[in-house]
Amino acid sequence: MTADPLVLLPEIDRATARLLETTRRLDDAAVTGGSLLPGWTRGHLLTHLARNADACVNLLTGARTGADTPAYPSDEHRTADIEAGARRPVAEQASDLAAAAERFDAAVAQLPPAAWTATVRWRGGHTRLAAYIPWARLSEVELHHVDLDAGYRPADWPDAFVHRLLHDLVADLAESMAPVRLHATDLEHELTIGTDPAVTVSGSGHGIAAWLSGRADGADLTVTPEGPLPTVPIWK
Repeated sequence: MTADPLVLLPEIDRATARLLETTRRLDDAAVTGGSLLPGWTRGHLLTHLARNADACVNLLTGARTGADTPAYPSDEHRTADIEAGARRPVAEQASDLAAAAERFDAAVAQLPPAAWTATVRWRGGHTRLAAYIPWARLSEVELHHVDLDAGYRPADWPDAFVHRLLHDLVADLAESMAPVRLHATDLEHELTIGTDPAVTVSGSGHGIAAWLSGRADGADLTVTPEGPLPTVPIWK
């Protein structure tokens, strides 16, 4: 999402700090409560976020060493780790999340500039340049902070994050969604999914991003000409 992946590092640090602040306000009972992701408690989400940081470390290590190092050993291993950590008390969750974030920062610091162009293998066998890793981590933290259902909302996302997320969503949904023009009124920004759209969806960039990413129903958005919102495919 950026020519220089290091530009995103301060944003990742701030997003992680906000997530940790929310986490530390929870009590142990809240950790076992449901999140906005079906079948997952807040403990599942927090554990996943910690293990996702470690998955990014694996990818960064592979980019640095040249070894084929996948994000996770397997989907089964990923699921088992999340289940194993989901029921831990909040203090342990927060400590694990903070330590994993530090490991991520250290792995980034160790990566030579040339290694950002290395190809790494993501979950599912998809490949991307290592330069995508910081954006992937930032979006994981920001999106799942909302999914935690603990007071952090899409309206709390920084404008810069929303701007990048909208472009990511437009690219990812281009082949699976009917053409639509998106008018982010607060950001004074317009994007298009598909070609020659006959429908325009207007509203705050935060609201549009939340709707397209499955974090809101779009009730605060306006459709022109008047009618229902376009159907949005399930996004990651």
